Amino acid sequence: MLIDELVSTSAQVAATRSRKTKVAALAEALAGADRSELPLVTSYLAGSLLQRRTGLGWRGLRNLPPPADQPSLRVREVHDAFDRLAALEGSGSQQARADAVADLFGRATAEEQRWLGGLVTGELRQGALDAQVQEALAVAAGVPVAAVRRAAMLAGSTIAVAGTAFDGEEALAAIGLEVGRPVLPMLAASAPDVTAAMAKASPDGVPVSVDTKLDGIRIQVHRAGDDVVVATRSLDDITHRLPEVVSLARSLPATSFVLDGEAIALDDDGRPRPFQETASRTAMDAGVAVTAYFFDLLHVDGRDLLDAPGSERVAALEALVPASSLVPRIETSDPAEAQAFADDVVARGHEGVVVKSLGAPYAAGRRGAGWVKAKPVHTLDLVVLAVEWGSGRRKGWLSNIHLGARDPESDGFVMLGKTFKGMTDEMLAWQTERFTGLATVDDPSADWVVPVRPEQVVEIAFDGLQRSTRYPGGLALRFARVVRYRDDKTAAEADTIETVRSMSAPPA
Repeated sequence: MLIDELVSTSAQVAATRSRKTKVAALAEALAGADRSELPLVTSYLAGSLLQRRTGLGWRGLRNLPPPADQPSLRVREVHDAFDRLAALEGSGSQQARADAVADLFGRATAEEQRWLGGLVTGELRQGALDAQVQEALAVAAGVPVAAVRRAAMLAGSTIAVAGTAFDGEEALAAIGLEVGRPVLPMLAASAPDVTAAMAKASPDGVPVSVDTKLDGIRIQVHRAGDDVVVATRSLDDITHRLPEVVSLARSLPATSFVLDGEAIALDDDGRPRPFQETASRTAMDAGVAVTAYFFDLLHVDGRDLLDAPGSERVAALEALVPASSLVPRIETSDPAEAQAFADDVVARGHEGVVVKSLGAPYAAGRRGAGWVKAKPVHTLDLVVLAVEWGSGRRKGWLSNIHLGARDPESDGFVMLGKTFKGMTDEMLAWQTERFTGLATVDDPSADWVVPVRPEQVVEIAFDGLQRSTRYPGGLALRFARVVRYRDDKTAAEADTIETVRSMSAPPA
């Protein structure tokens, strides 16, 4: 299959808001793919490469060769080229990577160059999510979408079951939970507060489980005899990096199980340490010790629990795992009691709570009403210091904004991070005009990053703060997104760096 065919499909998907039309376009492309190419086509249509890292970013794609006149690149050729790029390391790798990029992109048309650039950087922004690709796969293969979703959940990805879907529903049903093979984790929907979360998880008002939401690393722990596998939310194997979790798993009174939980670094008083200290354990074998807490059980000694109600899974979990390794939780139907529990959770330094239906099965890989998270949303009024030109669907617009807090002592601003989240097309068009006018360079189109006069205030929502060595203030925003631009405020009225620092400090 030619890459040009996927570029055309991507353009069709990006051009419509209709889910039905998106799915139809995706299904046509999947149906036309060779069986051996299906995993690649499925991955590309979902907007990602199969390679986790290529060593490429937008800086490496800024000076591309002239595009080809006619499309000739095939899907397999592109995959092989990125495989070679991902393998480059050591002395001379920088030049070798530049040569490889020139070779690959020199064979691509202008449209293909733009599309491949978006694929590399994860900014394809064509409006096709994994759930829509699953629907399209079901249409193309003529099987129920529920069968595709369940098989993808148990196999760990849609890509893994793309070929099997064309073997029929029975072949998909034959894919079961396998201890040692991580499954896609169940995800939580969001609600603005605890009461709303309870109404969403339990419309009939029956008791729910209100679990502490820890700000740690999501872990899935598989044990088969003495063999233990610890996987992250993205299904990366980090077993060798968390020996304390392996030891705990081997101490439990069962020979086969699959646990879902969190690993988190704690202070001596039980308060969570900064998130990046926990996260660093996914990148190295040593560092701060972590403690594992579990909140769900998917399998135990030959018995699958995925389809069991939450109450049954909780009972089995409590029979297997000691109370000291369980996520603190209560069961209640009283919003006031749930709110008091949530307030205590936040006071102890944790993120918030997850309200869970006690009747819901484990719906892996999906956000539904079975689990609903509620956590405080923080906002700050910050100043835009610079803007980056967008790519993919945002090409031609100023998109990613650099955010700064006011520093009264220096009469300047302290950068806290960047974001392109929360921006509508109307907002992108507005801010492109606005920041072009505020640019401090003669030609704003000449460079990828455009510095601007620090005048525009923007309200930013974020989930928390973490320590940072990248930014001079020593702090960075987590999951920042734009709420609105504040034309009613001047830069002199923006929040100060001291205000930000006070939000990162534990209560006295």
